[in-house]
Amino acid sequence: MRYAIEPPPRPSVAIAGDDARFGVRRVFCVGRNYAAHAKEMGHDPDREPPFFFGKPADATLDAGASASATMVYPPETSDLHHEIELAVALERGGANIDEDDALQLVFGYAVALDLTRRDLQHAAKQKGRPWDLAKGFDRSAPIAPIVRARTCGHLERGRIWLSVDDELRQDGDLAEMIWKVPELLSVLSRSVELAPGDIVLTGTPAGVGPIVRGQTVRGGVEGLEELAITVVDG
Repeated sequence: MRYAIEPPPRPSVAIAGDDARFGVRRVFCVGRNYAAHAKEMGHDPDREPPFFFGKPADATLDAGASASATMVYPPETSDLHHEIELAVALERGGANIDEDDALQLVFGYAVALDLTRRDLQHAAKQKGRPWDLAKGFDRSAPIAPIVRARTCGHLERGRIWLSVDDELRQDGDLAEMIWKVPELLSVLSRSVELAPGDIVLTGTPAGVGPIVRGQTVRGGVEGLEELAITVVDG
């Protein structure tokens, strides 16, 4: 096929213990999937149907703890927030996936950040406008190396945490998720046909807050490789 404009390289993220990389097709995120976080954001934590939003595939950023990754502080904000999440990377796809079959789609799991320009998000919400640019900006989805499911198993519980300059900010457990991974994949597959290369971020526990230039963010999920980034000037 001949293109009028040469397409850019496919975004990808690292795989733990492998020189191969995971090609990213899409990044989906679920909102308010931990009751305590829903409360701190001023919402009812009842088990209402999950809602999803997206980030561009090229918003991903390699952020393994051994890689000394840096992330440029994004423009148009003075209130950048961290949200630590479990990421689910898919090697298979499909539509209308049954919960009992959903884990068969999973390639592996990783620690990820859903970075948010909170001031832009609040302004958009107040005006009833979409908040894509509050969530989907450049380098807004740092991801640690993906650990294959055959190595770590399918994660249902385990500590999830985040620190800023070694101060613990978020500390929860995957068992606190309102909607579990198989449920999320099943519900999402009713709206879009999932595909290999899709990554799903599964929500954040309580304790989200601001980060500024010069700070180092570290985070982890029990059984996975840790994440680390330092925020720098552009």
